[in-house]
Amino acid sequence: MPKCSFCSKQIEQGTGMTVIKNDGKLLHFDSKKCQKSMLKLHRDPRNIKWVTKQK
Repeated sequence: MPKCSFCSKQIEQGTGMTVIKNDGKLLHFDSKKCQKSMLKLHRDPRNIKWVTKQK
């Protein structure tokens, strides 16, 4: 199971969305909120309170 590229939550099989960038990178997102925060608003997940801290 992949993790969300923004908030690093586990994504259940059959849910979420995958974005393929022009350079070939795969970005997995569990919600539209994570996708918009990363791609459109260019937010840093380390500064967002609702994002789980990555270890």
